[in-house]
Amino acid sequence: MPMFIARRLSAGVLLLFVISLLSYLLLSLPDLDVARQLLGNSAGQAAIETKNHELGLDRPVMVQYTDWLAHALRGDFGTSWFSGEDVTQAIMNRLPVTASLMICVTLVTAVVSLLLGVWAGVRRGAVDRVVQVLGVAGYALPGFLVTLVIVVVFAVQLRWFPAIGYVDLGESFSGWLSTITLPVLSLSIGSIAGVSQQVRGSVIDVLRQDYVRTLRARGLPSSRIVFRHVLRNASAPALSVLGMQFVSLLGGAVLVEQIFGLPGLGSMTVNYTTRGDIPVIMALVVFTVIGVVLINLLVDILIGWLNPKARTA
Repeated sequence: MPMFIARRLSAGVLLLFVISLLSYLLLSLPDLDVARQLLGNSAGQAAIETKNHELGLDRPVMVQYTDWLAHALRGDFGTSWFSGEDVTQAIMNRLPVTASLMICVTLVTAVVSLLLGVWAGVRRGAVDRVVQVLGVAGYALPGFLVTLVIVVVFAVQLRWFPAIGYVDLGESFSGWLSTITLPVLSLSIGSIAGVSQQVRGSVIDVLRQDYVRTLRARGLPSSRIVFRHVLRNASAPALSVLGMQFVSLLGGAVLVEQIFGLPGLGSMTVNYTTRGDIPVIMALVVFTVIGVVLINLLVDILIGWLNPKARTA
């Protein structure tokens, strides 16, 4: 297991380096005239050149990147070019919002997908068809449309939850729960649709194995066979899909945070990307990649625990 984790961490570090390099190169394209955005269209060429020199944008791109990388390895991501705030502190202030959203969505997706997938895979028949129809519908519907319907129904018409805003968990648990419920629901629908279908298919495949028929022939209760034997072998593919869903959830969080007015990393990404604020964008890229690597590492560890053969795959 230690070598298994070491290999995954090494691949994650390499991925982080490659993505950070490509991101910096793309952000340094000549079309992104950051100095003019900072000084305004009325600024003269001399002032723009002075600002570029101040920001270090007149140096070769690779020199800029190596300088940024040297500081980033020490945990220093600099300050925002537009707001002047410390980048690390700005991200840490918004990270709990996005983290609570992602954790809740992942837990809801895992639990509901497991129940639906096992229910459909074991019962089959009409139950299976209903779960498949719901899964296809949830996966096919555009995310923004689902979010708007949820807001109109639960926030505008029924008024069960607030339409916008966020209450910190440390301030009020009930307030936090009321403001996070609709965003979690809007992100979970599509994710549940994809993962539940994978669980269903895996359960059906495992139920067809010879050892399951042998266990049934020995008289073991169906519930024990499903939850002790079938589910253990069927959960590995579902975990893989759940790990991949995390990346798409990050993209969906950008839209959801904008709609519900959540002060998280998603809305921060939109605001600073449109400005071309390289220090903030690069820090967001690093934190996002680290999150993806850690989630996939956790998924790999769980799969390796469930199936020891996967450790050497």
